[in-house]
Amino acid sequence: MMLPVEKFGVKVLSIGFLTDPSQAIVWRGPMASKALRQLFMDADWGELDYLFIDLPPGTSDIHLTLVATVPVTGAVIVSTPQNVALADARKGIAMFGMDSIKVPIIGIVENMSYFTPKELPENKYYIFGKGGCKKLAEELHIPFLGEIPLVQSICEGGDNGIPMVMDQDHPAAMAFLTVAGNVAQQIAIRNASQHPTQKLETIG
Repeated sequence: MMLPVEKFGVKVLSIGFLTDPSQAIVWRGPMASKALRQLFMDADWGELDYLFIDLPPGTSDIHLTLVATVPVTGAVIVSTPQNVALADARKGIAMFGMDSIKVPIIGIVENMSYFTPKELPENKYYIFGKGGCKKLAEELHIPFLGEIPLVQSICEGGDNGIPMVMDQDHPAAMAFLTVAGNVAQQIAIRNASQHPTQKLETIG
């Protein structure tokens, strides 16, 4: 069994851990789908509070493999606020809402919502447009889970292995904590008001 990497109480597995980082992963759909199943079935995850699966954008074999492999509690849609990205978000929402799939939408997160320079932490520059995801959430009657800013410290935290959310006084950290709290709240509401999701038995 594969053992997930664990840090700060979070367990992580990625195909990137199992391949040569200097080589591209050139896989057709069936190969990627098999790898996804292995991350579930051949890994010792232990007891978890939540299991998040980071999917590629769009609607592909990977998405169908996921809903056919495990019962998915719900989908969190992540998008940047410009129209071209929101078009893909709409497709993802439509796919999970299909009668044959029926995975509830937990909500929408707006990523790279605004830019805040390090030297001007109080300033917000909406370089990709303002409020696009919030408007989409209102239009589709889906919870809006929050905004993640575009700030240098997020990148730096990813590179040095210490997520900037560990600095809970940082405004961007508060954005992540707000999103996390809203996700947990919406999952609790979903579980209290809807039946458990069933695995997709057949794919047409």
